[in-house]
Amino acid sequence: MNHTGHRRARLIARLAVVAILVACGLVADLVSVAATRPAYAHAYLQESSPVDGQVLDRPPAEVRLRFNEAVSFNQRSIQLLDVTGKKLAIGAPSYVDGKANTARVSLPTSLAEGTYVLAWRITSADSHVVSGAFSFSVGRPSTLAAPVEEDVSPAVPVVDAVGRALAFLGLALALGAGLFVAVLWPAGRDDRRGRGIVWSGFAALTAGTVVVLLVQGPYAAGTSLTGVFDPELLGATLSTRFGHALSVRLLIVLALGVAFWIAVRPSSSLADVRTDGARTSGAGTAGVGAACAVALPFTWTLADHAQTGEQTWLAVPATSLHLLAMALWLGGLIALAACVLLPGRGRKPTGAISLEPALPRFSTLAQICFAVIAVTGVYLAWRQVGTWGALGGTDFGRLLLGKLAAVLAVVGLAAGARRFVRRRGRDPLGLDAAPYTAVRRLRRSVAGEVVLGVAVVSITAVLVNTAPARTSYAPPVHTTVPISAAVADAAGPAAGLGGGSVEVKIEPAKPGSNVADIYITGRNGSLVAVPEVSGALESRDRSVPALPVKVSAAEPGHYVANSMSIPYPGEWVLRLDIRVSDFDETPVRVPFTAH
Repeated sequence: MNHTGHRRARLIARLAVVAILVACGLVADLVSVAATRPAYAHAYLQESSPVDGQVLDRPPAEVRLRFNEAVSFNQRSIQLLDVTGKKLAIGAPSYVDGKANTARVSLPTSLAEGTYVLAWRITSADSHVVSGAFSFSVGRPSTLAAPVEEDVSPAVPVVDAVGRALAFLGLALALGAGLFVAVLWPAGRDDRRGRGIVWSGFAALTAGTVVVLLVQGPYAAGTSLTGVFDPELLGATLSTRFGHALSVRLLIVLALGVAFWIAVRPSSSLADVRTDGARTSGAGTAGVGAACAVALPFTWTLADHAQTGEQTWLAVPATSLHLLAMALWLGGLIALAACVLLPGRGRKPTGAISLEPALPRFSTLAQICFAVIAVTGVYLAWRQVGTWGALGGTDFGRLLLGKLAAVLAVVGLAAGARRFVRRRGRDPLGLDAAPYTAVRRLRRSVAGEVVLGVAVVSITAVLVNTAPARTSYAPPVHTTVPISAAVADAAGPAAGLGGGSVEVKIEPAKPGSNVADIYITGRNGSLVAVPEVSGALESRDRSVPALPVKVSAAEPGHYVANSMSIPYPGEWVLRLDIRVSDFDETPVRVPFTAH
C-alpha cells in the first residue's frame, strides 16, 4: 500500500472512531436514563377516574389514567365516544403534576345522560404500543354502548414486524458473516460472494431500522401507513427514547460499515500487514469493528423488554450477549454455507474452496455462541415467563416454546456437524480429503441449520413485540368461601344452605371483561338453588365506589356473571348477596387478585 493509501486509510479509521465514540456516548445516555427510571414490562392501566362501569350523578370535569410506568402519548392518544360511536371534542392530553405515568384530559361539561366509552392508546417504556378502553355513565347507563374500533391499519403492525425481522437478519449477516469473511476465513476478504453477503446484511439492517423508525409514528398514533410520510409523527418518534436508540443504531452501522470496508480492501489484510502504518490502521480498524459489534445489540436491549421488568442491571447485558451470540452464529453459518460448503459457479461438485481453516474455526465459534445462548436464554426465559403455567397460557410463552423447539433442532444438527469436524480433523489428510458423500451430508445439515436459524430470528421478531408472559399471564381465580353455619335454613330449595360454601371461578382475572362462575353448595355438598344472587365488585381503595355485577342463573345452584368488568390490577373483593328467602339474605365476600 502506498503512502497516499495509508494516509487515506488512517483518515477513514479516525472518522470511524469518532463516529463510534459519538454512538457510544448516546448509548451511555440511554443507559443512564434506563438506570434512573422505574422499569416494568409493557405498560398497563393501574387506575382510572372514573373507573370502568361507574355511574356518575353528573358529568366528570376530567378523566385521569394512571399507568404502572412512564408512558408517552400524542394528541390522539385519548378519545371519548358516545353510544353511537361518534368521537366527541375533548381537551388535549397532558401529564398530571409532571408525573410521566399519569395522564389527564378535560371533558365537556355538557355531556348528556347515558354511557360513554373512553379509548386510550399510549407507548410504554419498552417502545411498544398499548391500547385499551373503558366505559362510564352519566345519570343512568345506556342500553347499548358502541364498540370501540381501532383506527390503526392492520398493515401497520405487519410492516413493523417485517422491519424488525429484517433488522435482526441484517444484524446477523453484518456481524456474523462479517466476522467470518474478515477473520475466520483467510480467503474471505477476496471473495466477492462473501463480501456481497456482508454488504447485503448492512443493507437489510439499515432498511429494517428505517422501516421500524418510520412505522413507529403511525403505530403509536393509530393511523394508516400513509402516516409514515407525516413529519410531525416522525419528529415525535425521534424525540422518544426509542427514536434515540434507532438513530444510534444507524450511526453504529455506518461506523461498522466503514470498518468492514477498510478490512476487506486489497492489501489491508488484518492478518498480514507489511508496514507500521498498515499495522496501526489494521489494529484501529479491528478495534472500531469490535466496539461497534459490542455496542450494536444495546440499541435493541436499551429500548425493549430487557430494560423493563426485574433485574434490568443484569437483563440488559444478558440480552445483549444473547443477541450478539445468535448474530455471530447465524451470520457466520450463512456465510459458511454460501461461500465454502455450497458449490458455486465454475466449481467442481466437491467444492473448489478448502474447508480448512474456516470450518474448524467456525465450529469453535459456534460452540462458544451456543454456550452463551443457552446460559443467557435460560435466565431470560425465567425473567420473562416466571411460572410454568405462563408457558402454555400466554402468546409469549407459546412463541418461546416454538423458539426453543427450533433451537433444540439446531443444536442436534450442529452436533452432527461438530462430529464431522472432529472425525475428519484426526485424518492426516485433513478435512479436504473427506468423501463427497460426507461433505454432501454436511451441506444438508448446515442448510437445515440456516433454515431453522431464520425461523428463530422470525420468532424473535414477534417475541419482542409481544407482552412478556410474566406480566400478561393471569392464573384463573378458583376459591371456595364457607357460608356461616349460623345462617337460618330456609324452607324449599335453599334448605340446608347453612354450613355450606360458595365456590367461585374467575377467568381470566385480569383488567377488562371477566367471567365469574358461582356454585352454591349446601352442607351435604350438593348444589343449592336460591331465589336470587346479586353482586358487587369492591376495591381495597375506598375512593373507588363499588361496581355492580350482574349475576344470572345458569342452572340450579350455578350462577354466572358473564361480563364482570375489572377496572385495573390489584386486590379486589367480589361481594355476593345470596337471598335465601323472601326476607333473608346472607352476604359472602370473595377476595381475589387481578393481575
